[in-house]
Amino acid sequence: MSADCCDHSTPAPATDSDEEIERPWWRDRTVLIPIASGVFFLAGLATEWTAGNGTTAEVTVQVLFWIGLLLGASTFVPGALRGLIVRRQLGIALLMTISAVGAVILGYVEEAAALAFLYSIAEALEDKAMDRARSGLRALLKLVPETATILRRGSAFEVPAREVQSGDVLRVRPGERVPTDGTVSSGRSSLDTSAITGESIPVDVAPGDEVAAGSINSSGALEITATADGTDNSLTTLVGLVEQAQQDRGERARLADRIARPLVPGVMVLAVLVGVIGSLLGDPETWITRALVVLVAASPCALAIAVPVTVVSAVGAASRFGVIIKSGAAFELLGSLRRLAVDKTGTLTRNEPAVTGVVTVAGVSHEEALGWAAALEQHSTHPLAAAICAAAPSVSAASHVVEQSGIGVAGQVGGHEVRMGNPRWIDPGELAGEVTAMEANGQTCVVVTRDDAVVGAVGVRDELRTEAAEAVAALKEQGIEVVMLTGDNARTANALARIAGIDDVRAELRPEDKAEEVAASVKQRPTGMIGDGINDAPALASATVGIAMGATGSDAAIESADVAFTGHDLRLIPQALRHARRGRRIMNQNIVFSLAIITVLLPLAITGVLGLAAVVFVHEAAEVVVIANGLRAARVKQVVPTSPSASRPATDLVRV
Repeated sequence: MSADCCDHSTPAPATDSDEEIERPWWRDRTVLIPIASGVFFLAGLATEWTAGNGTTAEVTVQVLFWIGLLLGASTFVPGALRGLIVRRQLGIALLMTISAVGAVILGYVEEAAALAFLYSIAEALEDKAMDRARSGLRALLKLVPETATILRRGSAFEVPAREVQSGDVLRVRPGERVPTDGTVSSGRSSLDTSAITGESIPVDVAPGDEVAAGSINSSGALEITATADGTDNSLTTLVGLVEQAQQDRGERARLADRIARPLVPGVMVLAVLVGVIGSLLGDPETWITRALVVLVAASPCALAIAVPVTVVSAVGAASRFGVIIKSGAAFELLGSLRRLAVDKTGTLTRNEPAVTGVVTVAGVSHEEALGWAAALEQHSTHPLAAAICAAAPSVSAASHVVEQSGIGVAGQVGGHEVRMGNPRWIDPGELAGEVTAMEANGQTCVVVTRDDAVVGAVGVRDELRTEAAEAVAALKEQGIEVVMLTGDNARTANALARIAGIDDVRAELRPEDKAEEVAASVKQRPTGMIGDGINDAPALASATVGIAMGATGSDAAIESADVAFTGHDLRLIPQALRHARRGRRIMNQNIVFSLAIITVLLPLAITGVLGLAAVVFVHEAAEVVVIANGLRAARVKQVVPTSPSASRPATDLVRV
């Protein structure tokens, strides 16, 4: 909800001591109060219609209306007054407050109670969606281990990770996370940096290589010289970026509030002019009464619910096909997107490396080369090992297996010496051309030798999702520009982008680079960002609309985003944008209709053609029309297109 309206402040970043709990509606005071207001208002109507004209009945009716009025008004009047006094801001809530007061002054408590109830329940419905806790910062901080092993004067001892200082020498064992940024001083290994850079393939590191806080050591032990303190490193920078972006995003106002800014002061001035000028020219009582009727005529009852009723309907419908929209503002903006930045790893791709190419020398079959490689890899902890073992038709026994972290693995298979490793360690020999071509296509290659003779090379790549090209084509048909942002190397990124049909590729980006790219794009046109990892959180928070892909995505991504998909089918993206655009059109129809009602009622109220009862009746009828139109946003036809391309692998590579 906008601060212009009810003084709802920007949600503060979550901390360990400030953990928000989302309560069910029947225990949520912000929902129960408007419901109680409606109960008392309806009870007053029922009593008025059934109890007759006795004094006791009249008193009972008035008491019920007053209770409903005060309950409803308590949800928006304090915020409206704070906005006026503290921030000098005018919003719909203030005009609603003045309208209700005017109705009471004229003796129409029933109408004032109706206004208070309708406005408070509409605000509560949207507020419920917008007040969900965003605790992604805690997920970021969980990447840092609680303790770190420091080497000093030949001894190793554990200290809290936050006490690590630049210059300390750290020991990071296999399976442990790097506590802070640093440089490898001793040892070789491969690091899983997917949570930090988005790199799907583990990165081999050796002495002199830089490592980032939060990376996971996959194999060999490392000694790392810290280049940053435990409380001031690349990971804590991510926390600051997400926090700042969320604060900036909290300043967005709803569309209806933006319209209300000039409307509210204009109506107030008009009412004063009607009362003052009319009193000078005629009967003061008549013109003061007309001035109050003007306030009621201009009360944006329909306008106040034009957006929420559409949002609630559309958001509920979206959830039925797997799209969770977290706020009314997010829904409004989702339909305005003209550019979509897409993360590669885990979003466009499956984040499941698989064998995508095998080349061999004459006399050696693909199956034999894969079998020998898998025999060694079954003893390896390297993430590529699982892909190679899964692709092998059979896995032989191996003995005397020795793994050299960051280089490769060697052992005996069937009485022969077999080695495998990256092309920088093992010269691919006559297969050099094929290996170069495979790497140019974005594959990570390992060379296999048997008795010191090169016999083959295996290419592994994180493949595109089968529906990626179809989804990108559908987005382009809607006029949406698509750009890929990734921490992967440019070679891999461009190869996959070509298959997906994406022309604009930004590769080798760190999280802060992604955030800068998105922020710059937002200045040009409404830009969405879709990703699923912690490394995407700053960019998601910087976008016009952040979209988290997949219920299994990181907490930081899901909480930093405005929209979350419960599945991974990329065809949900164009479907969600179509749904949001339709909802936005309905929302605009409601707003135009609501403003037209006010435009028509004002001159009729000023000239005395319509009294308060008639004005209230028209407003009520307009609200019914607005609600009925808004409910159309709940109708959605789920269309997940199928095509031959959707059922075959999204790759242009074959084994050669």
